[in-house]
Amino acid sequence: MCSSCGLRMDSLHFKQEGLMNPKLTSICDICLIRGLNADDYANDAVATFAKSLLYTFVGKEKDTAQPDPIVKNKKLRKRYEAFLQDYDGNEIAKRQVKRSDLNLAMIKSEDGKLDYVPDQDVTFAQNMEKMGLRVDFQLNEVDYIDRERIRAKYKYRCQYCGRRGRSVDHKDPVSLSHNNSLDNLTLACAECNRIKSDMPYDLFIKLNDQISGINNKLVKYENALGTLKEEFEHRRRYLAAQVHLKGVVNDPELNAIRKENKKLQDAIDSLQSDYDDLRMTRKSYFDTGWKLARIKQNNDII
Repeated sequence: MCSSCGLRMDSLHFKQEGLMNPKLTSICDICLIRGLNADDYANDAVATFAKSLLYTFVGKEKDTAQPDPIVKNKKLRKRYEAFLQDYDGNEIAKRQVKRSDLNLAMIKSEDGKLDYVPDQDVTFAQNMEKMGLRVDFQLNEVDYIDRERIRAKYKYRCQYCGRRGRSVDHKDPVSLSHNNSLDNLTLACAECNRIKSDMPYDLFIKLNDQISGINNKLVKYENALGTLKEEFEHRRRYLAAQVHLKGVVNDPELNAIRKENKKLQDAIDSLQSDYDDLRMTRKSYFDTGWKLARIKQNNDII
């Protein structure tokens, strides 16, 4: 999560080229374009990730009190996060719209200079258009009925990692094959869709088959987090109801409930951190495998 705007996004938004190894910043590329200084912010999750990969971390070393996020409304953050995920996983859009142009449009929207916030109830193409970003999506002409067929066929389960998913993915990237036939379609979670991107299907499957144990762990993490978050939401609503019934904010019974809720939230945060670390490690594995495959194909001496 970016320590400045508060958005949860893929690690690529924190990655910059370094002299020897890449650098990871405490704030995202969008906030850097704003002119904010990464050294002014702490980000324990990114710092841990950088340390594990021997990358340089740019930011405060310890998580101190942070200013309020630029996007203060949680529902709006969800909408921006979904929009970024759609862009990161869409090779057609990335080939036609520079990330820097997307980031500038995001800033205009966040600051209210563009009277539109990405909407999860409309298509990605509609969101791009209303954000002032023009993309020709004619290469990807899978209609709504075919998409729903694929989702129903695979019971909303990613066919790569097993987690819940809704992304209809082209096995052979549509940007390369232009193949929209049902045989070329499968179901993926948003994360696998982004990781695979324009990687050849056979290579992605080969790499993915080698980490079936990790994929199983990801499913268990997702299920456990879902259960714990549902329980926490139930307890939160119960506490609100008790406050309303008692007509007071503080009393021993309510404080005891808050204490238990805090323990549950701490457990969720710890599990979420472990889950995110495993996701990032898995992504790095695929990135490395794809990079090595391209190096093998290149006969030039660098």
